[in-house]
Amino acid sequence: MHTELRIDASRRRSPRITSVGGLAGRQTGPDTVHLIGTAATPLGGDTISVRISVAAGARLDVRSVAASLAMPGAAQRHSSAHWHVELGAGASLVFDPEPMVVVSDASHTVLNVIELEQDSDLWLRERVQIGRLDEVAGQWASSMHCDVGGRPLLRHRVELGEGTVAHDGLSAPMSMSSTLRYPDSRDSEVDLAGGTVRLSLAGGGSLSTSVGHRLQPTR
Repeated sequence: MHTELRIDASRRRSPRITSVGGLAGRQTGPDTVHLIGTAATPLGGDTISVRISVAAGARLDVRSVAASLAMPGAAQRHSSAHWHVELGAGASLVFDPEPMVVVSDASHTVLNVIELEQDSDLWLRERVQIGRLDEVAGQWASSMHCDVGGRPLLRHRVELGEGTVAHDGLSAPMSMSSTLRYPDSRDSEVDLAGGTVRLSLAGGGSLSTSVGHRLQPTR
């Protein structure tokens, strides 16, 4: 199944939402949209394409009503998602969906493409858990490309699960929480014991990443 979702926010009207496939959006506040699953997706072989556009001076808060499950299909185990985010001058976006859980034997890849202006404001979080209770065989990979004013801010890729470069005898994280903030002037900070790092980006902003065996509650 192929899923497409588009959310367009501007200053003088409610967000416009169009969708087809297994993911929809519902406006739950003046500037808030919750993502809602309308079918079991992603299954192996599924593709998801989401485009979020916040026009100049507008504000948008995107969340989800529940965690999503990436599951193997009858003939394929791999699924993919492409998220494209655009913020105009003075636009603000908070993007904080519930985690994705990659169940046993499923494989899911994500590409995040983010385009900002110099005075845009972004808080974007991505969370993933490999396996439900006692499951260990899922795989997940995410790439993040973020530009500000047409210039690169971040090129980043993370892989989790058996068979990936981060999964070995010394360290085998099964969960990750990653937050991209722009702008952010805080210095870099590393907590090796807690598996958490905040990196100050040369072009402004920060990327905070935490890895471990299980995702920790945030609220």
